[in-house]
Amino acid sequence: MSDYFPSNFPRQSIAVTNNLVGSPQVDTNDVSGKIALKVAEAASDRKAGDILLLKVADVCYLADYFVLVTGYSRVQVRAIAEAIEEKVKQELQRRPLRVEGKSEASWVAQDYGEVIVHIMLPKEREFYNLEAFWGHAERIEFSTSVDGEGKPT
Repeated sequence: MSDYFPSNFPRQSIAVTNNLVGSPQVDTNDVSGKIALKVAEAASDRKAGDILLLKVADVCYLADYFVLVTGYSRVQVRAIAEAIEEKVKQELQRRPLRVEGKSEASWVAQDYGEVIVHIMLPKEREFYNLEAFWGHAERIEFSTSVDGEGKPT
């Protein structure tokens, strides 16, 4: 199986401006919001694409947030997973309860309890389409370093 690169994948990260009125925000006063933001920041640092936070607390008992990101090669998927684990460990003193898929690196799932992280290759992300499956959850787009902020909007 060949690796994917951004030019081969039609969905690209879109920088979203911070001046949207009424846009959903991550609650940084709770632990799950802080973890979700740190995960998104670490993924952005490793040039992950299509970073999306889904606030699923009201529609799911599994977690408060899902964080979905795209890596364009197996090496990048592993690097994103490592960066997330390191940043959350260093800044929030948390380790994932469980990590799955790191050896195959086509879809890595990290379970932090309140936050579940999905790092996927484009083909897997398109096929499983978790955004549509959890479409009734609140969507929080995470702007990438393109706009210089790296904050949810």
